[in-house]
Amino acid sequence: MAKRTAVKDAPKDGINPKQPCPCGSGKRYKACHGAPGGATDVIVSRPFEGLAAECELIALREFVPSAIAKLPVKDGREVTLATVLPMAAAGLIRGDDVPFVGLQVQTRSGDISRDLARALQWAQQAKTGDVLPVVGPEDGTNPGRLQDLLDPEAEIVPVLHTDFVWWMPEGTEPTGDVALSLERANAAILPTERLDAPGVKAAYWVDAGDKAHLRWVRPEPEEKLVPAMARLAARGELDLGEGSRYAGSFRAHGLLVPVWDLDREMHAREWAEPAEALGKRLLEALASDEPLTDAERRARDGLRGRQITLR
Repeated sequence: MAKRTAVKDAPKDGINPKQPCPCGSGKRYKACHGAPGGATDVIVSRPFEGLAAECELIALREFVPSAIAKLPVKDGREVTLATVLPMAAAGLIRGDDVPFVGLQVQTRSGDISRDLARALQWAQQAKTGDVLPVVGPEDGTNPGRLQDLLDPEAEIVPVLHTDFVWWMPEGTEPTGDVALSLERANAAILPTERLDAPGVKAAYWVDAGDKAHLRWVRPEPEEKLVPAMARLAARGELDLGEGSRYAGSFRAHGLLVPVWDLDREMHAREWAEPAEALGKRLLEALASDEPLTDAERRARDGLRGRQITLR
C-alpha cells in the first residue's frame, strides 16, 4: 500500500501539522484530518469539542425528539439544524427554500462533526426540494469539520416542538413517504421540555410515562465531574429535592449525562429552580481540590457503577 503524503503546509485553521489532531484520535494532525482524505475512518469520541454549543448538540443528537435551531455559520446561507428530518435524511431544502441539516440520521462515519460539515455545505448550495438522504465517509469532498464552519463561541438555542409539523411549509399537507414518516415520528415523541434557569444549559425534562426524568449534559471532563458529584452524593445533596432521585448517567460523545428520576405529577417548570440550585452546588464541589474522604470515595464508586456508554 502506498504511503499517504502528509500535508507540509500549516492548514488554514492554524493547526501545526505535527500537533495532535483536534479530533482526539491520538494521531498527529498531518497523519489524520490534515492528510489527503481526512482520515474519515478514525472514530472521534468527542466530535463537538471546542464548540460552545457542544452540550446542546449532544442533547439534540441523542435524546431530544423534535427541535430546531439556527446554526451560527461563519459564512454563507443560513441553515437550520434539526433533530430529525423526514426519512431520517441528512439534509433537505424545504418547499419554502429553508435549508435544514439533520442530527439523528440513518448512517454516519466515525466523525459526526465531519458528516455535519458535509451536510451543511450541501445545504448552502442545494436547491428547493433537494434531499440529501445520507452522508458517508467517502463522497469526494473535504469540507473540514463543523468547528471550521461555525462560530465556536456561539451558543445555540433550540426551539422544541410537540410534533414534526415543521417538516412542511405552513399550509402544506404531506403526502406519500413523507406523510407516513411524519405519522410515525409524531407517534414516537415523548413530551420533552428544556429547563430554563440561570446557569442551567442542555438540561431536558422528559415524561417517559410511568415517571419523568431530567437528563443534563454536563460540559466538564468525566474525571472532574464524577468526584464532584461524589462529594454531593456523600452529603445527600445530589438530587433536586423532594420527588427526585439520582438514577445514574450515560456517556455520549465524550461527555457525561447525569439522569434523575422525577415525580411526573410536577410540571417541568417546577424543576428549573431546583436544577439551578443543584448546578451551584456542583460548581462549588468542582472547585474543591481537597482529597475525597472515605465516604466520598464510596459514593464515587457507586456513581461509576451506574454508568453506561452510548455508541
